[in-house]
Amino acid sequence: MAELVYKPVIRFALGVFKALDLTLDVRGQEHVPATGGCIIAINHVSYLDFALAGVPFWRSHRRMVRFMAKHDVFSHPIAGPLMRGMRHIPVDRSSGAGSYRHAVTALQAGELVGVFPEATVSRSFCLQPFKTGAARMAAEADVPVLPMAIWGSQRILTKGRPRNFRAARGSTVSIVVGEPIPPTELKPAATGTQLLADAVLKLLTDAQRDYPPPPAGESPWWLPAHLGGCAPTPEVVAQEQAKSHNKK
Repeated sequence: MAELVYKPVIRFALGVFKALDLTLDVRGQEHVPATGGCIIAINHVSYLDFALAGVPFWRSHRRMVRFMAKHDVFSHPIAGPLMRGMRHIPVDRSSGAGSYRHAVTALQAGELVGVFPEATVSRSFCLQPFKTGAARMAAEADVPVLPMAIWGSQRILTKGRPRNFRAARGSTVSIVVGEPIPPTELKPAATGTQLLADAVLKLLTDAQRDYPPPPAGESPWWLPAHLGGCAPTPEVVAQEQAKSHNKK
């Protein structure tokens, strides 16, 4: 099937990154498969992670990733047609069986499927608990999982912060692809999910360690509390989410 929508969107996104003068520090690109189905499991700190996570796959083999995303995005008058045109996979959280089957079918057909196992952007910029879907889908489709960490994208556009692209100009974004985890190591799902979370956490920790420190005079709002930043701790975020849930 011709990619009449996806390729122009990729070129547009790369143009935006260039206009923002971003430094994309891509590591582990040698782990990207040239062919065949694979899940990419990614941490989530920014609304731009979808576009950034696809960079290593496009650069190495011109492959396109079908991302699993909230069903609401597909209902948006502008984003919806683009998401459908790029053949991304809508996720209805109230009834996930259909999206799960859609993803497994895509994997068995040799597609790359991108998953954010945390299921939402992390306001603490720490890794949140993983859902088991990625491990279960990989095991059922008999495909490997590539762990991936993205760091620095929260400086550009993230949850709970006003957009300030001028301040984000010149930022570095680290995109680290880990070694593939074979499907045989992902069973049972709980064990496989923990293995996957550990792999992503290691990549994220390495990316944070190697990342340039905040420039003099810049607020470290984009750093997690345990690294001396101003982001809320995971405990504070969990309390806020619990309060919000109880009000519904």
